[in-house]
Amino acid sequence: MASNILRRSFASSASSTVKIGLIPADGIGREVIPAARRVLESLNSGPNFEFVDLDAGFELFQSTGTSLPQKTIDILKNECNGALFGAVSSPSHKVAGYSSPIVALRKHLDLYANVRPVKSVNSPAFPNQKLLDMLIIRENTECLYIKSEREEIDPKTGLRVAWADRKISEYASQRIGKMAFNMALTREKLRSEIPIEKRFWKHNPRVTIVHKSNVLSITDGLWRETVRAVKEKNAELYKGVDMEEQLVDSMVYRMFREPEAFDVVVAPNLYGDIISDGAAALVGSLGVVPSANVGDSFVMGEPVHGSAPDIAGKGIANPIASIRSAGMLLEHMGYTSQALKIYNAVDAVMADASILTPDLGGKSSTTEVTEAVLKNLRA
Repeated sequence: MASNILRRSFASSASSTVKIGLIPADGIGREVIPAARRVLESLNSGPNFEFVDLDAGFELFQSTGTSLPQKTIDILKNECNGALFGAVSSPSHKVAGYSSPIVALRKHLDLYANVRPVKSVNSPAFPNQKLLDMLIIRENTECLYIKSEREEIDPKTGLRVAWADRKISEYASQRIGKMAFNMALTREKLRSEIPIEKRFWKHNPRVTIVHKSNVLSITDGLWRETVRAVKEKNAELYKGVDMEEQLVDSMVYRMFREPEAFDVVVAPNLYGDIISDGAAALVGSLGVVPSANVGDSFVMGEPVHGSAPDIAGKGIANPIASIRSAGMLLEHMGYTSQALKIYNAVDAVMADASILTPDLGGKSSTTEVTEAVLKNLRA
């Protein structure tokens, strides 16, 4: 896992106390975020942690009329060094007055990149698993997720027509492109510390730009052109980084056929969301894939899975994605050695495969998997 993550140093990393906002939100978020907190609290080195519980979510909206209280935003902005977000039960149909709190938080905190590592772990639980070590970097603030929609009546037919605006800017595309190429260099630097015969990726670092500019020639055309220009205008800096393109549909096809062909993948918001969730199937479950929402001065860890209302409250939710997201939070804040301990403890549990939740074919509970991670952490 360590080779998959963004190394970022915030001013807060020098502080002896780190304040983390905990936003469990809905469903199994209330079960997996406490598990991640336990892991952070068990670390015997690094900062002292202070935690603050914060409200958000669809269930909160149902009871109060707001999905994201201003108090939550203010505390995150003014008091916290980072955050962990659980999951949200956003409805699939329109609900008057409701908007997704995680989308809003990304905008309020300018968390413009969603960084999602997807890496296989050798385990008897996944005998037919394809090997991969891929980093998906998703632009987090634009595309169709600006939520500018409207409904009209077609005067010719009298039937409803729904419209959605899509925003792609040169500014957002450029900064996410820079992150992708910088991450390719970071991954190569980390790999160089491993003997070449033991490395998974033995090629030049590579950035794959995902788009559909053959159809969306203006929006995806601007995205493609801008991200490509990051390398072309910084040729000396990125001379060792290969660049390729994939149409989003062929990206999905190739990702399932030959996931080992990808190193760093950068995509607009919607494509990145779909690709990263699909990639989770290659490593067993959404329950093991972490992510970090990253800005220039704040980071928020977030497991990729949803609120899973079908298993909420049963004590069988997989805490691994949440625990790995806590590790990513530490890594982004500059606590690399502590993050590595968490990743190695999780990998040991998955490699052993005797204590796994039902989504991975096991029979263990959330608590039992958390305890197994803690045991390996102390070993």
